[in-house]
Amino acid sequence: MNANRTMTEIQLPWYRPVAQEVALFEACAEQQLPLLLKGPTGCGKSRFVEYMAARLGRELITVACHDDTTATDLLGRFLIRDGDTVWCDGPVTRAVRRGAVLYLDEIAEARPDVVVAVHPLTDHRRELYLDRCDEVVTATADFMLVASFNPFYQQGLKELKPSTRQRFVSLSFNYPTAAEEVEILMGETDCERAVARKLTALAGKLRNAELLGLAEIPSTRLLVDAARLIHAGFPPRDACRTAVIEPLTDDPPTVTAMCDLAALCF
Repeated sequence: MNANRTMTEIQLPWYRPVAQEVALFEACAEQQLPLLLKGPTGCGKSRFVEYMAARLGRELITVACHDDTTATDLLGRFLIRDGDTVWCDGPVTRAVRRGAVLYLDEIAEARPDVVVAVHPLTDHRRELYLDRCDEVVTATADFMLVASFNPFYQQGLKELKPSTRQRFVSLSFNYPTAAEEVEILMGETDCERAVARKLTALAGKLRNAELLGLAEIPSTRLLVDAARLIHAGFPPRDACRTAVIEPLTDDPPTVTAMCDLAALCF
């Protein structure tokens, strides 16, 4: 994508800023600083990165981190092609070479060797060492490293080491206010304001219902899914059950209680 194109010429993903996150991202990009996004599931972290990469006119390369991903998977490996052994860059190496925005989603899920491999990209060196081919790849000026993790989910399970956290500028995300969430649902799905308000009201009830014992509270992402189903003609109560309630619990009494709350809103 040509970075000189204006934002009116680029089809930006829909995103509703809620604070100073846009200005901070742009400052980090300009100053070549890595950025860590902290926040619960489905609060808009990934959409924000997608929006900002498009806004800056940069390629976005996303890596979904998990236990089975190795540093080799991300950096690259030698492969046999037409009888020859050739080096094939992994997604991290491609991002560094191309000057892309590299997004490491849920970095706390990554194996230690993955985190250590990207450490040199987070300081003044901005380099990537490929030990298998004895090459040092220096990031271009446009390269930016962004990572995310859910501190609420990871607490007591997997934590980012302090030595890793201190390599990033950090930005906290949370679920939007009711008024902001109504705007987000309308902008994301074209649903009617009345529908958006009812879904937001349901979310408020579920997020504050401690007696339900939910492992996670309903995210804005789930509300967007429900709004899309309703916009497509699905009955509102059924949309709430399939898109919001069932993804949160398998316990029949809890499902029944949550459906009762949905019936109060719709």
